[in-house]
Amino acid sequence: MRQTLLKTKAETEKAFLVGVDSKASDDSWSIDSSLEELSYLAKTAGAEVIGRLAQKLERPSPTHYLGRGKLEELIKMREYCPYDVVIFNDELLPRQQRNLEEALKVKVIDRTALILDIFSKRAHTREGQLQVELAQHQYLLPRLAGQWSHLERLGGGIGTRGPGESQLETDRRLIRKRIDRLQRQIEAVRRHRALYRQKRRRSHIPVVALVGYTNAGKSTLLNALSQADVLVENKLFSTLDPVTRRLALSDGQQFLLTDTVGFIHKLPPHIIAAFRATLEELAEADLLLHIVDITHHDAAEQFQTVEKILADLNLAGKPQITALNKMDLAMKAPEELADVAPTMPDKPPDDTMVAVSALKGWGLDKLLQKIAAFLSQNHDVGCIETASHRSR
Repeated sequence: MRQTLLKTKAETEKAFLVGVDSKASDDSWSIDSSLEELSYLAKTAGAEVIGRLAQKLERPSPTHYLGRGKLEELIKMREYCPYDVVIFNDELLPRQQRNLEEALKVKVIDRTALILDIFSKRAHTREGQLQVELAQHQYLLPRLAGQWSHLERLGGGIGTRGPGESQLETDRRLIRKRIDRLQRQIEAVRRHRALYRQKRRRSHIPVVALVGYTNAGKSTLLNALSQADVLVENKLFSTLDPVTRRLALSDGQQFLLTDTVGFIHKLPPHIIAAFRATLEELAEADLLLHIVDITHHDAAEQFQTVEKILADLNLAGKPQITALNKMDLAMKAPEELADVAPTMPDKPPDDTMVAVSALKGWGLDKLLQKIAAFLSQNHDVGCIETASHRSR
């Protein structure tokens, strides 16, 4: 008898990407670049991108995000482009999402849900998991009404609308309770971090925090400077949990180098708020080391995105050194690094900027010299016996 084999591996979802080029937005990103990044996010989440659609509007439609004509075009596209999920480039209003699911008859997710899905896969520590779960519940709460719309379609009467409303209110109460519990647990994490930082301040060890756009090479740089063995992948948000290592400079100074979550375009405020416990490390740092992927065609926009998020966190005045990373991909030999000029508008002063290749080790000595000079001038640092800049 022939045996029937059952598939155990989930089939790859076929995703179609949709974005609006809003005239009312002050966003410096082009719609093509923004959709290209959305495609990268979708692939990171495990989807196969099979098409994309963009529309220029004054602002997204409050009911369907797209205009009526483009929505009809998207519906017809499924005949020859069989997508089973549509990913929108902005965070959708609950009403927009419900209307789009009704019109498209497929799963609809937005940029925020996609980022949260990737975050949930990348968070490995308890702290990271708590922060991701909080953001997920805060995202889900206003969207609960759509989860029980199937009861409304059964028609009115006993056993339909009443139980649906009861279940909806029950779900809301459960999620609010879970949010409160998560916030209390994260608050405990914040208090623990505050005590650790207080102890750190008493030891007079300065802190340098790595910041940058996701996939700019922060983890690679941390590994190169400290031999930290942090996971490095050519993926967005390959590491999500903070890592701190102690380093020693050649003149005997020592400092702590901390890596934090990478930033991204259109990162919603409630996600930033959920990661407040982690991002407070930036506020407590003596120096920010801003890592920029100089080879990326949107390096200027990525640089500005990080600077805007730092400004939103009230960190615009924090001292910075800018490291222009991945110079090996820019086909620059080590001896040519000193002549590299940034492609970014509002470029940082030359004395706070250095070109490096974290992967090849190019320019790291000069970077450490700049860090040492800043710490000598601005912090009462202790000395240790070793003369190596490598951590032990």
